[in-house]
Amino acid sequence: MTEELSLPRIAVLGAGHVGPVVARVAIAAGYRVAVAASGDPERIALITQVLAPGAEPRRAADAVADADIVMLAIPLHRFPAFDPALVAGRLVVDMMNYWPPTDGVQEMFEDRRYGSSEIVARRLPRSTIVKTLNHTGYHELESERRPAGSPDRRALGVASDDRGARDLVADVVERIGYDAVRLDSLAAGRLLEPGGPVFGASLRRVEFAQAVRAEPAPDPTSP
Repeated sequence: MTEELSLPRIAVLGAGHVGPVVARVAIAAGYRVAVAASGDPERIALITQVLAPGAEPRRAADAVADADIVMLAIPLHRFPAFDPALVAGRLVVDMMNYWPPTDGVQEMFEDRRYGSSEIVARRLPRSTIVKTLNHTGYHELESERRPAGSPDRRALGVASDDRGARDLVADVVERIGYDAVRLDSLAAGRLLEPGGPVFGASLRRVEFAQAVRAEPAPDPTSP
């Protein structure tokens, strides 16, 4: 219990396919987790009870207010209506991907000079953005976990312009059952997006690092 209290508190925004899985693996790793969707938390009480036992359903503002890390797991097509003030001053993990066939064409994300998390960061200028967990399927997130040191433990990339935030989230990734490969900028996080060298790939740490190093590093000053 003492260790649990020392871990960052996590708020998961989104109770669709992705949010409950993230909440479940985080709870299994010892984190205290709240889940929020739009509206009254009673609307997602049954979802959390069944799909993420131990998670606390809360109003989004309340969940964020008590959280050290906010996991943004909403459908991307809803992001343009997301209120930046809700997560101002917070560390936000962007797990979203831009999929026009699913989300429809979203004008906000059509500027291909930027990666999707860079666009999220521009939309949330008072938040610190970390990109991760977007390049593995939510349906694999639970089954692919392995203890540290396992020869088949999968690697996941963690990208941010803020190294402290990146390292904090990388610790979460390690604790839930993956090796974290740290990338030094959100621009480098473009390598984690659909079409990138590691998107959807189940790679060990060395293979993952080699795959991202083999690609030309995006220049964050020249989008």
